[in-house]
Amino acid sequence: MKNISLKKSALLFLVTILFFACRNEEKKDKDLAKADTLTYKTEHIEVLSKYIPNPKEGEKDTTKATISYPVFQNKALNDYLLKQVFSFFSQEEPPTSYQDVASSFVKGYDEFATENKDYIQSWYLDINIKPVSQFKDYIALAYTHSDYTGGAHGSHNIIYINFDPVQNKPLTLDSLIENGTSAKLTALGEQIFRKDEKLSATEQLTEKYFFENGKFVLPLNFYIGKNGLVFLYNAYEIKPYAAGTTELVIPFEQLQGILKPKYLTAKN
Repeated sequence: MKNISLKKSALLFLVTILFFACRNEEKKDKDLAKADTLTYKTEHIEVLSKYIPNPKEGEKDTTKATISYPVFQNKALNDYLLKQVFSFFSQEEPPTSYQDVASSFVKGYDEFATENKDYIQSWYLDINIKPVSQFKDYIALAYTHSDYTGGAHGSHNIIYINFDPVQNKPLTLDSLIENGTSAKLTALGEQIFRKDEKLSATEQLTEKYFFENGKFVLPLNFYIGKNGLVFLYNAYEIKPYAAGTTELVIPFEQLQGILKPKYLTAKN
């Protein structure tokens, strides 16, 4: 009886050790996941014009600039995001801050409206930047830029920003894929594009799309999503404005040997 009791005690002790070992591993995994996730706070800016285009008709709508953006503890990443926003504006008088971007836009409208008294339209600028994917050594953000400064319609663009927050450098598509696999990736992308667009393997791309000389190309706009490599064509890029954006997703299982292992096995 004593031997049986000792065996039971030993077994209970072993089970207890295994239980706490598993708990510790789970805690390590959670701590690692937490460490790999960049924390940030979201800032909002709004600037309104005091000029009302058509007050006689009872309108109160006026020009507005709104910007929403994340602020990370990583200064290099913050600076790079700001630089991407600046690239949308004049290089002759480049802005110096998000506040400057919004204020300059409204100031530009005020000056235009003052010189053109009969102008009865208001403008708008809407910028939104937010993370869409992140894991160890990688973060992707969607920079959505919408504006209207007159004409038939406004503009709307989504730009994906890929960044390595450990080495503090932007990531290009070539830096994510294996050497010599660019042509293979493009061919794979065309297969999926034709399937999505319900085109045959030989149907010409010159009739419905804006590909130069009818040759398929992947856009420079991409990020690593939860299901694979995501590409986005903005309006006017390959289709008329009314068609909007076109998204193309290449699943992870088809990216074996193309996407580098560190990105292929990443969990979003």
